[in-house]
Amino acid sequence: MEIVQPPEWPRAKGYSNGIIADGRILFIAGQVGWNPITSEFDHADFVGQFRQAMLNIAAVLKAANAGPEHVARMTWFITDKEAYLGAQREIGAIYREIMGRNYPVMSVIVVKGLIEHGGLLEIEATAVLPR
Repeated sequence: MEIVQPPEWPRAKGYSNGIIADGRILFIAGQVGWNPITSEFDHADFVGQFRQAMLNIAAVLKAANAGPEHVARMTWFITDKEAYLGAQREIGAIYREIMGRNYPVMSVIVVKGLIEHGGLLEIEATAVLPR
């Protein structure tokens, strides 16, 4: 994958402005921060649910013989902007722990709620795997 950055723009922090990729596309459904085996939330807090959602994404990547370096796009749906902004340091550390320093294009969207009762966030991802 090739990161695209307009030369006159400052470098984006924690994401890329554009990516050019060629390969097989893996679409990862929105992952909430619950235990994928029990479909129950082990954490009621934003940071705990974020960690679990990222682990769920990593598990789907692994099942496709892919890794964080293959993720080209992420869309985050969050229900509490203040919780997200207040946890930036922890979110960044967890992200780097699980995804490394791979920064796909990203959008973060505040939503009124999620279908899963108790869910605070949901993250979709798209990965591009080599042919």
